[in-house]
Amino acid sequence: MSAFPTLNAPQREAIRYLDGPLLVLAGAGSGKTRVITQKIAYLIGECGLNPANIAAITFTNKAAREMRERVDKALAGQPSKGLTISTFHSLGVRILREEARALGYKPQFSIFDAADCQGIVADLSGSVDKATVRKLQSAISNWKNALKDPDHALREAGNETEALAARVYASYAATLKAYQAVDFDDLIRLPVELFAGQPEILGKWQNRLRYLLVDEYQDTNACQYALLRQLAGPRAAFTAVGDDDQAIYGWRGADIENLRGLPRDYPNLKVIKLEQNYRSTVRILRAANALIANNEKLFEKKLWSELGLGDPITVTACKDGEHEAESVVMKLMAHKFEHRGAFADYAILYRGNFQARALEQFLRNQRVPYLLSGGQSFFEKAEIKDITAWLRLLANQDDDPAFIRAVTTPKRGVGGSTLEALGAYAGERHCSLFAAVFEEGFAQRVQARQLAPLQEFCTFINRMAWRAEKEPAQQVLPDLLAAIAYEAWLYDHEEPRAAQTRWNNVQEFVGWMTKKGEEENRTLIDLVQTIALINMLDKQNDGESVDAVQLSTLHAAKGLEYKHVFLIGVEEGVLPHRESLEPAKLEEERRLMYVGITRAQRSLHLTYAEKRKQGKELIPCEPSRFIGEMGKEDLRFSGGSAAAPPDKASGSARLEAMKAMLSGKRTPS
Repeated sequence: MSAFPTLNAPQREAIRYLDGPLLVLAGAGSGKTRVITQKIAYLIGECGLNPANIAAITFTNKAAREMRERVDKALAGQPSKGLTISTFHSLGVRILREEARALGYKPQFSIFDAADCQGIVADLSGSVDKATVRKLQSAISNWKNALKDPDHALREAGNETEALAARVYASYAATLKAYQAVDFDDLIRLPVELFAGQPEILGKWQNRLRYLLVDEYQDTNACQYALLRQLAGPRAAFTAVGDDDQAIYGWRGADIENLRGLPRDYPNLKVIKLEQNYRSTVRILRAANALIANNEKLFEKKLWSELGLGDPITVTACKDGEHEAESVVMKLMAHKFEHRGAFADYAILYRGNFQARALEQFLRNQRVPYLLSGGQSFFEKAEIKDITAWLRLLANQDDDPAFIRAVTTPKRGVGGSTLEALGAYAGERHCSLFAAVFEEGFAQRVQARQLAPLQEFCTFINRMAWRAEKEPAQQVLPDLLAAIAYEAWLYDHEEPRAAQTRWNNVQEFVGWMTKKGEEENRTLIDLVQTIALINMLDKQNDGESVDAVQLSTLHAAKGLEYKHVFLIGVEEGVLPHRESLEPAKLEEERRLMYVGITRAQRSLHLTYAEKRKQGKELIPCEPSRFIGEMGKEDLRFSGGSAAAPPDKASGSARLEAMKAMLSGKRTPS
């Protein structure tokens, strides 16, 4: 986008408008990030605003990083010290760290991730069924995001299941507070509660953050909207940038009503539309506009482009899922060869992760490099996080989540009520759980049989921590694993095959740590300090520099763009999803399809299967209604049962011809 020769008129207007609240309706590929970054530069450079009084809020760390880089470039050396560019959650952490005492927390409160919280919910509900625990977690998250406390949730419960969930919510909230811990949703909910109850603290923050810019505004939930309204206050100096056609996170609590509510809550709201698209060809945009016109619109807008008509959109019917995967890989290779392109120019997008399996097989068979986004990182696996918790505790005895995970995995004879008593005591004393174990005051609150295993655990940690500071990783790590009997614990809690897989992962992690320790001559404690930066090793992060085809869900592809896009499984029951056929959910599925279409810059290829495997059966499938809604003039259809065999044969013949050409000498393009 930095290649725009100049800003267009609506972009310029959006940057300069400062007379009140502003909503920028930014269509896909219309340069919204550029507007936000240039507006920040304009506020600092031209309007003389102190950078410390400006906050730009995004939804992902990646977006925040990109925005920071662009702002630094736009400011060209002007100071930006104190400027806030962060996610909602990072801003929440900042507010909470500063105001922790006002909420009864110590400033070093712990932030629990989803896995930590899952364990607590499972314990409190007495359920070992992962699906049930996930449903409970989701219900609690939705209540928190809607600013409903446990009492409110219990009053609203319509049946016994909902009442049970509300009771688990109450115990869960009490447990977190006792542990001096918060979860992801609390990072926004607690500041909202704090500001609502303590106007002088709110005034301080309103005065500090005097101009707000919010990206992806359509993805905000009720809690985030409340926080923005509080911070904006009566001054209402903000720019919200969003697109109602790309609201695809309803299932996560995002509420498109927040867009509808802006003109109601701010009668003097100015609306500016960015409709010129700098990404896609005319044909791709015509199809996207035709599709999204089937949704009820909050604000009318139509994307247009000066990038030329472009290739027709291809729609291919395939015999079944296997044939679809093979056909897409063959087509992609042929297209790449004909256009002398790079693998990184291509993305294959789909509705659900299950669709990637067959693709991966054919890509591997043809030696096509690929990256899988939205998959689980190695360092997110439960067994790696278990071991990491022990290591974190060796390095920092004040790390409460690490303490709780280590003392309970494998279990060391310390029960929930003992931990609750410890958490409550540590909260009162404003000390860590680890430190509280050795205090006389705590010893008087619990029975000797409860205290003994805790003190034994902490003494063991101190002993290992002493070794970890002095001895190489390859000596300490195996001793630690043997002492906690982690391998035996895995085999006690998992099926043999799953236990073996997880133990292999642990061995791989230990090998990696040992090798790193030897290469860099560092102790285990030195290495543990770098574990927090581990995600930088994730292959996704070097996606930009690797020449590989990107495989991604539609949700994970939002905000990205690719020269050539293959959108697969465009059939009823998959896209739209079979559980999303009621009107409101169907509109969100249509927006998801719209997001998929508008990722493509130069060419777009849709495929669907006439039959798809469910269990052991092949079930007949219908092409998605969305294909029909894209209009016929820009679509070219091929394939189907009758055409499938010759199509496959010609595809194979074409591939053989390509291979023959590739093996011959070719002049570099």
